[in-house]
Amino acid sequence: MGKNLFQKVWDDHVIRRLDNGQYQVFMALHLIHEVTSPQAFGMLKDKGLRVAYPNRTFATVDHIIPTDSRARPLADEMAEQMIQVLS
Repeated sequence: MGKNLFQKVWDDHVIRRLDNGQYQVFMALHLIHEVTSPQAFGMLKDKGLRVAYPNRTFATVDHIIPTDSRARPLADEMAEQMIQVLS
């Protein structure tokens, strides 16, 4: 029987199986958003690390955008700051 879509994508991205049974997987694209990404990037900065392939990282702001107005700057200062950081 043929492979399903998940199996095909998985097989194309698995680098190796680790001794503990987990897999090391290559991510072709890194999609980030404004809710949890700032903490992750803060951790990298604190540890003196960087994103390995920044040209493969794409940000979207999809949780804090108000539905009643697109006026900028946003009334919520923290939300506006998150947008600026990801821009």
